[in-house]
Amino acid sequence: MADVLQQCLSECIDDMALWTMSNRLQVNRAKSQLLWCASARRQQQIPTIPVCVGSTSVFPVATVRDLGVYLDADVSMAVHVTATVKACFAALRQIRSVRRSTVT
Repeated sequence: MADVLQQCLSECIDDMALWTMSNRLQVNRAKSQLLWCASARRQQQIPTIPVCVGSTSVFPVATVRDLGVYLDADVSMAVHVTATVKACFAALRQIRSVRRSTVT
């Protein structure tokens, strides 16, 4: 079952790559990532073997980033929320250090 699914996905990606080439676009196979989405209970059923994208093997990952948004395999957005909170606290620390230097 997993082999058939991966073969079908590989063929779809190859078709998409042909379409992009016919429209003068490129697929950067070195930067391609594969994310299988499933509920937390079904995460162990996700295939872990790579999918062929052209001549490159792409292994599944738990999290991808696209246009600044982090997506995770269980679609919980936990990674995105964590990254956003971390960036906010970093900005607050910078503001605090600027405020302290202007007060003194």
